[in-house]
Amino acid sequence: MSHNSFGHLFRMTTWGESHGPAIGCVVDGCPPGITLSEADIQPFLDRRRPGQSKFVTQRQEPDQVRILSGVFEGRTTGTPIALHIDNQDQRSKDYSEIAESFRPGHADIAYHWKYGVRDPRGGGRSSARETAMRVAAGAVARRVLEGVTIRGALVQIGADRIDRANWDWAQVDENPFFCPDPVAAARWEPLLTKTRKAGSSLGAVIEVVAEGVPPGLGAPIYGKLDADLASALMGINAVKGVEIGDGFAAAALSGEENADEMRMRQDGTVEFLANHAGGVLGGISTGQPIVARFAVKPTSSILTPRLAVTRAGENTELRTKGRHDPCVGIRAVPVGEAMLALVLADHLLRHRAQNPAAVGVPQLPV
Repeated sequence: MSHNSFGHLFRMTTWGESHGPAIGCVVDGCPPGITLSEADIQPFLDRRRPGQSKFVTQRQEPDQVRILSGVFEGRTTGTPIALHIDNQDQRSKDYSEIAESFRPGHADIAYHWKYGVRDPRGGGRSSARETAMRVAAGAVARRVLEGVTIRGALVQIGADRIDRANWDWAQVDENPFFCPDPVAAARWEPLLTKTRKAGSSLGAVIEVVAEGVPPGLGAPIYGKLDADLASALMGINAVKGVEIGDGFAAAALSGEENADEMRMRQDGTVEFLANHAGGVLGGISTGQPIVARFAVKPTSSILTPRLAVTRAGENTELRTKGRHDPCVGIRAVPVGEAMLALVLADHLLRHRAQNPAAVGVPQLPV
């Protein structure tokens, strides 16, 4: 299986399966001399870790990360950084009954058609378990992005959206949903409780924001920052849609409404009066906040019997047992943050390589 690496100059390669002995990744291209320890990575893994509330899978994984290489006396050496996490709570027997069948909504049948072999235990390589290593690698990327703040929030579960007038970043860590609207979070608790007890699931929309991003990251045509970000977010398990800035809502705007007007400040820098573009114009960052949203489908593992087929070509019905998220979008929030960090770190290094003299926010005239 190829295509297990992501990035160009800042590159991550992940390995491992959901029910294997361990998962891990190698981060290559990290500059030397950056302070890094397991304590810098673990808090982000703790936010993604399963079993923290009744609204996520009850699989109990401590997700304790170990740095195996690339760091000496607390600083990166410029060599590959190997990160390792043991799997400790596999229950492969939960999947014995579906080993010969293809679950609706899962990658089972697509894997079978492509490779002719698959690991049915928790989805094997297609499991969201792999995203723990993206979060670990994203924590390393954050160390490269000095001065950049990356945050994410859940803004919709099912058809229920937050009220943006209530947005408060401080609320994100005060509820089990990463929700910035405490009123919406209060509604979501009974909604997901009912969904979980019914053995069903709901989808979600996550918004990720990066502030302090310098202008000039990205390149026109085939190196667009927003295109790489869309690819990164679309590559997260269960994601079915991505938008940058106003996204699809921009189609309903007039040209006058959509234009991010500009004025000159007294210090000679440019001020944008809006950010419909989500911080990217022509594939290049403008210095405004990078804003992206991605839609996560309902978890395909549900208790309601669904029509399916077997490897022998027979019709059957399946109900998926085991421990599953009633809304996989909840734990996708730190994963989305990590993918945003990985893209920005990669583009920052690419920008420095092509434009070593470009530092800070340019003033006009240029």
